[in-house]
Amino acid sequence: MTTRRHALLAATTLPAVAAASPPPGWPAADEIARRVEEVRRTETAFAAAFAARDVEAFRRHLAPDTVWMGQQPLHGPDAVMAAWHGLLTSPKPPFSWSPDLVLVLPSGDLARTTGPVLDPDGKRVSRFQSTWRRKPAGGWEIVFDFGTDFSR
Repeated sequence: MTTRRHALLAATTLPAVAAASPPPGWPAADEIARRVEEVRRTETAFAAAFAARDVEAFRRHLAPDTVWMGQQPLHGPDAVMAAWHGLLTSPKPPFSWSPDLVLVLPSGDLARTTGPVLDPDGKRVSRFQSTWRRKPAGGWEIVFDFGTDFSR
């Protein structure tokens, strides 16, 4: 093989190798896959806390700077808990949810969950969208949450 061919081969394979490797300091692909599963379990535990009417467990998932979209933005855990008080303390949960898609940024620090929201009869009434941030000590907290109303 000529030197020119070697140079051409190297030039065409380097971008593919670079794209396959995360930037320095970022988690490897297997770590991202592990974090996807962590976020899926966290979202599922969050939904389970709501279903179990466990107000404290529900609140523990909220970041100190969380923002939730409803009829108007709710800023911080106190606002979320006040707005959701009736939903969290009613005898039976008025809806349920579970993630059907979980994405984690290549940096490994932010994640997105989405999935259907079901009424008590199992009818899909909405879709939730949540953004989770990885805490420095590990674990995840919800920073943004909003739903898409299917009736509109």
